[in-house]
Amino acid sequence: MAKIAKITISIPEEVLNAVETERKESGESRSQVIRRAIELLLRQRKEQELSEQYIQAYRQMPETEEEVKAARQAAISILAEESW
Repeated sequence: MAKIAKITISIPEEVLNAVETERKESGESRSQVIRRAIELLLRQRKEQELSEQYIQAYRQMPETEEEVKAARQAAISILAEESW
Protein backbone atom coordinates (compact mmCIF):
# COMPACT_ATOMS: atom_id res chain seq x y z
CA MET A 1 0.00 0.00 0.00
CA ALA A 2 1.18 3.52 -0.78
CA LYS A 3 2.39 5.71 2.04
CA ILE A 4 -0.31 8.09 3.22
CA ALA A 5 0.47 11.66 4.26
CA LYS A 6 -1.95 13.75 6.26
CA ILE A 7 -2.32 17.41 5.37
CA THR A 8 -4.41 20.36 6.44
CA ILE A 9 -6.07 22.49 3.79
CA SER A 10 -8.24 25.59 3.80
CA ILE A 11 -11.16 25.73 1.38
CA PRO A 12 -14.13 28.04 0.99
CA GLU A 13 -17.21 26.94 2.93
CA GLU A 14 -19.26 26.43 -0.25
CA VAL A 15 -16.60 24.01 -1.56
CA LEU A 16 -16.70 22.11 1.73
CA ASN A 17 -20.49 21.95 1.49
CA ALA A 18 -20.21 20.52 -2.04
CA VAL A 19 -17.64 17.97 -0.81
CA GLU A 20 -19.96 16.97 2.02
CA THR A 21 -22.87 16.54 -0.40
CA GLU A 22 -20.71 14.38 -2.68
CA ARG A 23 -19.44 12.39 0.30
CA LYS A 24 -22.94 11.61 1.48
CA GLU A 25 -24.14 10.67 -2.01
CA SER A 26 -21.12 8.50 -2.82
CA GLY A 27 -20.74 6.91 0.60
CA GLU A 28 -17.05 7.81 0.59
CA SER A 29 -15.07 9.54 3.29
CA ARG A 30 -14.16 13.19 2.91
CA SER A 31 -10.55 12.14 2.27
CA GLN A 32 -11.63 9.76 -0.50
CA VAL A 33 -13.71 12.46 -2.23
CA ILE A 34 -10.89 15.00 -2.06
CA ARG A 35 -8.29 12.43 -3.16
CA ARG A 36 -10.49 11.43 -6.12
CA ALA A 37 -10.92 15.10 -7.11
CA ILE A 38 -7.18 15.73 -6.94
CA GLU A 39 -6.41 12.57 -8.94
CA LEU A 40 -8.94 13.64 -11.58
CA LEU A 41 -7.38 17.10 -11.82
CA LEU A 42 -3.89 15.65 -12.18
CA ARG A 43 -5.03 13.11 -14.78
CA GLN A 44 -6.76 15.85 -16.80
CA ARG A 45 -3.66 18.02 -16.68
CA LYS A 46 -1.49 15.10 -17.82
CA GLU A 47 -3.89 14.35 -20.69
CA GLN A 48 -3.86 18.04 -21.68
CA GLU A 49 -0.07 18.05 -21.61
CA LEU A 50 0.09 14.92 -23.78
CA SER A 51 -2.42 16.42 -26.24
CA GLU A 52 -0.35 19.60 -26.49
CA GLN A 53 2.80 17.53 -27.12
CA TYR A 54 0.98 15.57 -29.85
CA ILE A 55 -0.24 18.76 -31.52
CA GLN A 56 3.24 20.29 -31.37
CA ALA A 57 4.80 17.15 -32.87
CA TYR A 58 2.14 17.02 -35.58
CA ARG A 59 2.78 20.65 -36.50
CA GLN A 60 6.46 19.82 -36.85
CA MET A 61 5.77 16.78 -39.05
CA PRO A 62 2.26 16.73 -40.56
CA GLU A 63 1.09 13.98 -42.92
CA THR A 64 2.11 14.24 -46.53
CA GLU A 65 -0.47 14.44 -49.34
CA GLU A 66 0.38 10.83 -50.18
CA GLU A 67 -0.30 9.66 -46.61
CA VAL A 68 -3.65 11.46 -46.55
CA LYS A 69 -4.60 9.94 -49.90
CA ALA A 70 -3.60 6.44 -48.71
CA ALA A 71 -5.61 6.82 -45.49
CA ARG A 72 -8.64 8.02 -47.44
CA GLN A 73 -8.40 5.04 -49.82
CA ALA A 74 -8.07 2.62 -46.92
CA ALA A 75 -11.14 4.12 -45.25
CA ILE A 76 -13.15 3.91 -48.47
CA SER A 77 -12.16 0.27 -48.91
CA ILE A 78 -13.01 -0.66 -45.34
CA LEU A 79 -16.34 1.17 -45.37
CA ALA A 80 -17.25 -0.39 -48.72
CA GLU A 81 -17.08 -3.83 -47.06
CA GLU A 82 -19.66 -2.83 -44.40
CA SER A 83 -23.17 -4.19 -44.86
CA TRP A 84 -24.87 -0.95 -43.89
